[in-house]
Amino acid sequence: MSTALINVRLETELKKNAEELFAELGLSMTAAINIFLRQAVRSRSIPFDITLNSVPNEETMAAIREAIKVAHDPKAKTYKSARELFEDLDQE
Repeated sequence: MSTALINVRLETELKKNAEELFAELGLSMTAAINIFLRQAVRSRSIPFDITLNSVPNEETMAAIREAIKVAHDPKAKTYKSARELFEDLDQE
């Protein structure tokens, strides 16, 4: 099997931390990268979720707090069905 060389630039601290982790797992950096690439090729995707934020931003948190407040407010208007809600919205 022939091999190819890849040069990758990364932060020194990230490289150090990754090497320590992989060593604990019994892997070299090369083996870990090969595992990642093989899994990506096999699944035809990045083999893990990539998200911008795993924590809701302040606007979303404000909406969540408001929803919780309304859910616990005994004076809040409630609906028995989505149809009832939409009928009420159409009247506004």
